[in-house]
Amino acid sequence: MPVTGPTGTAPLLQMALRVEHDIFVVRQRGREVAAAVGLEHQDQVRIATALSEVARDLLRAVGGADVTFALADDAVHGRRHLRVDLAPVRPLPDDRYEPQSGAVARLVDKLGVVTGEGDTVVRMSRRVPVTAAALTPERLAELRSELGRNAPGSALDELAAQNAQLIAALDEVRSQRDELAVLNEELAETNRGVMALYNQLTEELEETNRGVVALYAELDEKSAQLRAASESKSRFLANVSHELRAPVTAIIGLGRLLDDSASDPLTTEQARQVGLIRSSASDLLTLVNELLDLAKAESGRIEPDWAEIDLRPVFGQLRGTLRALATRPGVELVVEEPPAPATLRTDEVLLAQVLRNLLHNGIKFTEHGEVRLRAERRDDQWSLTVSDTGAGIPPELHGRIFEEFYQVPGATRIGGTGLGLPYARRLVTLLGGSLLVSSEPGRGSTFTVTLPVGGA
Repeated sequence: MPVTGPTGTAPLLQMALRVEHDIFVVRQRGREVAAAVGLEHQDQVRIATALSEVARDLLRAVGGADVTFALADDAVHGRRHLRVDLAPVRPLPDDRYEPQSGAVARLVDKLGVVTGEGDTVVRMSRRVPVTAAALTPERLAELRSELGRNAPGSALDELAAQNAQLIAALDEVRSQRDELAVLNEELAETNRGVMALYNQLTEELEETNRGVVALYAELDEKSAQLRAASESKSRFLANVSHELRAPVTAIIGLGRLLDDSASDPLTTEQARQVGLIRSSASDLLTLVNELLDLAKAESGRIEPDWAEIDLRPVFGQLRGTLRALATRPGVELVVEEPPAPATLRTDEVLLAQVLRNLLHNGIKFTEHGEVRLRAERRDDQWSLTVSDTGAGIPPELHGRIFEEFYQVPGATRIGGTGLGLPYARRLVTLLGGSLLVSSEPGRGSTFTVTLPVGGA
């Protein structure tokens, strides 16, 4: 019984497969139907070849089949496809079909056995390209009429057509082979260029690496030289300071004896000169002590004595000892009480030394206004600020004031050695904190010591 086409669609063509000659006819008619519905030439050859192979298998296995060509809609992809059903004249063994050639299934989109309404058919299909002309019901009717009128060719004609197709396929394969050979040659040339570039880059990279290694060696050598120079400077400062301290102390003692009321009275000029000697010796002793402190800090000989301290007695001691230095009537020393709990882990002596240095500088360089020390806790850090209303420091000199022996222009008339701030910053670093300055000319200066609550 002939198999009908898809729902609502009549078959395009039906024919019988009974003898060997029909295999050629089925192949020919398959190619004609494929061309009529719009399949491309290669797809026409594929479906015709697959159809002839399946027809040969069914003719040998069950004696033939009824062949139906139809158009069907693909419910999944929404595209039409050419469907060919081969209904065997006798039941298939175990209702199964396996093509003799495994390559047949790759020629079409689908190939398999379908059972429905009591009939078992071998079905194959190939999608119609979207570029094919639309097939209206009228056009389908014309195709059925044309296919029905066309008489099938002879086996010789079909063999000639197959030979022509084979020649065309061979020409295409040869053309593709030639193109592949050209592409392979181009790829080989590209690979040679890539390898040459890779070798060049490798050589340049090796040369660069050698330069980097040499540079690192030179840097290590320079670092060793700098460390040796720093150690030599520290030893020199320490030795010179020790050698100077004894004679300077002797000069101060002799000056004190000369100025003592128990000694012979001095004339006014002699008293003035002895006062200058004592003042100069005191300044020299201060310089010697600062040199010793700086040498200790640079050599790493200062080891903080860590302990839990209270800032309130430290601030109280600074308030009492430095208030006497604020001898100018227009300058007020203000030491605020730290907020409770005012505790942190640090070295009390070193911290007091830093704050005393900063307060002393503020008093020395402030002609009117105030010098203020205050503390503020922010999360796990303490900020200790010393602010003054002095002349201020230009922004471009903020980094230089922490250099050894550097003094801001105009400050030399006030005095000082230029060692206090470098020493203070080294001590703060030893305590695990930082020392920063914020200052502008005419707006005073603010030095901020930031320390962790739990120590370094």
